[in-house]
Amino acid sequence: MKGEELREIQAPLKERYRQEPETALITLKAQGRLGDGVSCRIETGKALVEAGLHPATGGTGLAACSGDMLLEALVACAGVTLNAVATALGIVLRDATLKAEGDLDFRGTLGLSKEVPVGFQQIRLSFELDTDASKEQLETLLRLTERYCVVFQTLKHSPAIAVSRRVKDQ
Repeated sequence: MKGEELREIQAPLKERYRQEPETALITLKAQGRLGDGVSCRIETGKALVEAGLHPATGGTGLAACSGDMLLEALVACAGVTLNAVATALGIVLRDATLKAEGDLDFRGTLGLSKEVPVGFQQIRLSFELDTDASKEQLETLLRLTERYCVVFQTLKHSPAIAVSRRVKDQ
């Protein structure tokens, strides 16, 4: 896709959001149901994913790990954003490989230590780019990719999270 094509597609959306800001607020949704063993089935809209325990917590390794899925979501979002920003700026990327790594200490998850936090202690996102872009262009590309990547920004600036529950009538 060329930058002009992307601008043509996005122009009416941007204009609508300027004129009617409330239309820019969209609620994305995810849903899952308990699966076999200790697992949860997630409907992605494209496929069914079964998430389960990571082998470090007793899982078999046959089900997707939610921590891996979080890193995969970061890579996917950063990759799409990188591609869109490069397209908009007219930067040709012959190829790009994105990697996300996250450090977890499973003692926290398994309740072995109250001093060890549950969750990722550090996440690293890296880009390997095949391009002739200048150093300045690359700095702009990566700065804007970070700025506009939804998953990156969500992880960097944690949103408020509300939890609710409802028990089905018996």
